Amino acid sequence: MKIPFTKMHGAGNDFIMVDDRSLSFPLHDTGFVRRIASRRIGIGCDGLLLIQPSDVADFRMRFINPDGGEQDMCGNGARCIARLAFDQGIAPASMNIETGAGLVKATVRENQIRLELTEPTELELDLETGFDWPVDFVNTGVPHAVAWVVDLASLELGSVGSALRHHALFRPNGANANFAKVEADGTLSVRTYERGVEAETLACGTGATAVAVLASERGWAKLPVTVHCAGGFDLVIDSVQGITTLTGGAEYVFDGEVEYGDRV
Repeated sequence: MKIPFTKMHGAGNDFIMVDDRSLSFPLHDTGFVRRIASRRIGIGCDGLLLIQPSDVADFRMRFINPDGGEQDMCGNGARCIARLAFDQGIAPASMNIETGAGLVKATVRENQIRLELTEPTELELDLETGFDWPVDFVNTGVPHAVAWVVDLASLELGSVGSALRHHALFRPNGANANFAKVEADGTLSVRTYERGVEAETLACGTGATAVAVLASERGWAKLPVTVHCAGGFDLVIDSVQGITTLTGGAEYVFDGEVEYGDRV
C-alpha cells in the first residue's frame, strides 16, 4: 500500500502529514510509525499527523509521537494541519478541529495560522523539584513543566531536560520540559525537551504557550508576547476575550510517498 504524505514544519517543529479520511493508515503498527519517523532510516519528524473524519468538527486530528504513542494535542502540528486542510479544500479558512484535548479553532491567513487553544488548566507555580531554578506547571492541551533560567545557551538539555520530563511530580506519564528566559525587551525565549520525542525539538507550540501563560501569571510578561524558539522562529501568544491563541507560520517542505511494509 502506497501512502502519500506531505512534510511540513511550524517554527522548525517538523511533521509528516497524511490525509487519512479513508481510515486506512496502519496506526496499529507502531513499528512502522517509528521507522518513518526516524531521521536516520526514515523520513524523519517530530510527529505524525493524520486528518480523519469527525462528527463534531471539520476534521479530526490524530497526533502520534515518533515513539508510536499518541498525544492529545500539538500546537504547531495543529497549525500545519490547518494550512494543509485549507489548501487541499478539506476545510474552510476558519475551521474547527477535533483533538484529544477538545475542539480547537484555526484561522488561515496565507502562511500565518492562528490557533485558538483549549483553556489552560492545572496551573501551579513554584513546584518543589529540587532544581536550582523556579519551576512551574500548566497543561495547555498537554502537560508542560517550565524552568526559569538565566542562561539558556549553556544548558545540556539532553540531561536536564530528561530529568525534568521524568520528575516524580509528573508520574506516571511525565511532562514536556521547557527551559525559558525573560529577555530584556519583554519577549521570551524557550528550549523544549519533548515527551515522546525524548529529545530537544526546534519548537513546541503548546510549550511556547505554556511559557507565555506562566510568565503572564507571574507578572513577567504582558500578552500578546513573542516567544523565540530554538530553531530561530518566533511564535506569538495572546489572550483574546479569554481565549489563548497561538500564531505563527506553517511551511511546506516536500511531498512524498511511502510503501507500507517496506524498509524506508
